Amino acid sequence: MSPLRWDVLLVGFVLAVPVLALGLRGDLSTEEMMIRVLWCLGAGWAVVALLRLALAPRPSEPASKGAEDSVADPVAPADHSPAV
Repeated sequence: MSPLRWDVLLVGFVLAVPVLALGLRGDLSTEEMMIRVLWCLGAGWAVVALLRLALAPRPSEPASKGAEDSVADPVAPADHSPAV
């Protein structure tokens, strides 16, 4: 996954808003602010990667040919009828 995708950049920018505010207020130097903005981009990439992994549908396992015969269907009626 590219770190320059729109969703990664959007999450990175949202995470960088407080850092940019601290830089504009004068609490961080320009060098410190740019280093932390890069860390925000990395954190955005990690967040998007984890969300994509969590939301991806699980691949279905292919059934083997003999599996249908060996596994009993729990919904199928039994061979014997219950006593009435």
